[in-house]
Amino acid sequence: MPYKYGHYFVGIVLLVIMGGFWASYFSRVGGPMPLAFHVHAMTSITWLLLLIVQHVSIHRRANALHKQMGLASFVLFPLLILGFTMIINVSAARYVAAENPFIVHNGPAFGIGMAVAIAAYLTLFYQALRTRRNVKLHAGYMLATPMILFESPFSRLMEQLFPWMNIIGSEGVHAVQDTIVISDAIMIVFAMTLYWMDRKHGAPWLVASFFMALQAVTMWFAPFVPATGSLFSAYAAIPPAVTVIAGTALGAAAAWFGWRAGMPVKRATAPAV
Repeated sequence: MPYKYGHYFVGIVLLVIMGGFWASYFSRVGGPMPLAFHVHAMTSITWLLLLIVQHVSIHRRANALHKQMGLASFVLFPLLILGFTMIINVSAARYVAAENPFIVHNGPAFGIGMAVAIAAYLTLFYQALRTRRNVKLHAGYMLATPMILFESPFSRLMEQLFPWMNIIGSEGVHAVQDTIVISDAIMIVFAMTLYWMDRKHGAPWLVASFFMALQAVTMWFAPFVPATGSLFSAYAAIPPAVTVIAGTALGAAAAWFGWRAGMPVKRATAPAV
């Protein structure tokens, strides 16, 4: 089976998430905070745990468990997209309320970053289901999904523990965008290394790299484009119920259409003479 040590990579991303969000979420999980944080955290962590179980089970020839986890992903994936959408809604509300200078400057960029992450997840999961009969491509697309989660927690770790890694050096509230760009760049290098190791089955790493590069560029420049603020304010005016339903529906649609696209083509049989 391909990517023998893939579950270790997913485990590392999980540890980065725990470390990056320890101060702002996990150490304060019992206190008051928006429901969106809990939904996003729990669905993201559960997604990574599901990937670990899927990967280990298929390598140990536990095919029945692997299939059960695959079926569970049809339920979990729409909830994962729901969590992303809820985070966008919280950021939009804080931006409109001008909660603080940090969110006024970075709010639209965070919204764009989450939107790109949603697009990446929809694409990767759809492709994973569509190519499920090709083991290397299927595994690659599924293992590429944690790459999209990496930048947010690692950028926080960089800010807290490794400030020397910020070689861009923006000042003030824009410095967080530097750490996001660098975090995406690190994962792009890793993804492209995997691509060059097996270009025949490297499409998942190219797709993931494209979305991470798009996320890095759009987020860094968004605060300097006034139109992004207007668009984010317009988004904030949409009732949250509408956006969360739309996000959940997109997740379900990606699962459904991906599954259908991966079904074997029925060949017409010649009529008996």
